[in-house]
Amino acid sequence: HKLSVAPEMDIMEYCRKEWRGNTPVAKRMRKGYEAVAQKFASIRRVRGDNYCALRATLFQALSQATQLPSWLQSEDFTMLSENLLSKYDWINQWQLKEKLGRKMREIREEIKDYLILLRKKWKNISEIKGPVEKQEACDKLFTNEEEEYSLYEALKFLMLNTAIELYNDDKNGRRVPVFSWLLFARDTSGNPCQLMHNHLNHIGHSGGLEQVEMFLLAYALQYTIQVYRLYKYSTDEFITFYPNDPEEDWPVVTLITEDDRHYNIPVRMCQETVL
Repeated sequence: HKLSVAPEMDIMEYCRKEWRGNTPVAKRMRKGYEAVAQKFASIRRVRGDNYCALRATLFQALSQATQLPSWLQSEDFTMLSENLLSKYDWINQWQLKEKLGRKMREIREEIKDYLILLRKKWKNISEIKGPVEKQEACDKLFTNEEEEYSLYEALKFLMLNTAIELYNDDKNGRRVPVFSWLLFARDTSGNPCQLMHNHLNHIGHSGGLEQVEMFLLAYALQYTIQVYRLYKYSTDEFITFYPNDPEEDWPVVTLITEDDRHYNIPVRMCQETVL
């Protein structure tokens, strides 16, 4: 089995291997990695398919999970697919993994299975006390392709659910975060149905997450996603937070990107950072 998240490697060693030249880009990347190395000792490479933003975020969230998030505990969590499909029949067009043309009941049941799996895995891993054992359990999960990709489908469905809630809140005059306006201001996603057809259905197949969808993922998980964007080194956007005005009590996961398309994971916080 191929591990989707490679073993850890010294961050500066990785940088030297990847960015040897003296081009302005290479220099900027090295500076960016040096800045990250002030806080983290190692990096883990994430498999570079179109799921990598979901993979990196979920891996980090599970690696540090100590409890089940409240939204995963709610009674109606596993009923989500039934509730949404009963209200919005266009969700029948949801594209499940590599399989097209499903019947409605199949979609409903299959997504329910994915949601149950997400809750089960999160619960099991969060209950492991020892950091080494916890890491081993995460590594094991991310070598099981069948389960791993099922979890990404669950995350995408949670993103759809969050988008529907935000869209309805806005229509009903309730306050919504700024990114929500941007999400629905795109020509390709004027409403949740278009968002599903033109964006969510393609994640993992023909495209990854765009910036505005990183916000949506953060809201769906109720996590703050902190990203070192290396090509933005020495600008205000070098460290970007999704959302940029996070809730106080949301846990934080940290990712690294060189281009806003592929994400890797920094690990092992340096001692002084922890203190």
